[in-house]
Amino acid sequence: MRLAKPIPIFRIFDETLARAFYRDYLGFSVVWEHRFDPAAPLYMEIERDGATLHLSEHSEDATPGATARVAVDDLRGFHAELSAKPYRYARPGIVSQPWGVDEMKISDNFSNALIFFQER
Repeated sequence: MRLAKPIPIFRIFDETLARAFYRDYLGFSVVWEHRFDPAAPLYMEIERDGATLHLSEHSEDATPGATARVAVDDLRGFHAELSAKPYRYARPGIVSQPWGVDEMKISDNFSNALIFFQER
């Protein structure tokens, strides 16, 4: 038996804000989207460089305020990429933690957070 990496589900409340943050700012691509009908809440999978997230407008899927950690191999390069974008709701910095990692924490408009990290 082999267990795969878990896929975090983040609760979202506004599709436009979610796309602006995850797709336009962070650079994730939409893999697929699902609605039971045109008026139903959105559920979608996004991916960037092997990191997969699910975003859901369904109230029973997740609680706002979740955090997921994502390992990266070039945190400073990713930070420079994000810093060059005109996104007014986030200006993340890099923090060197005493346990030997550098971290960049970014929160979305729904109180969910991603901590991108790289071991030193």
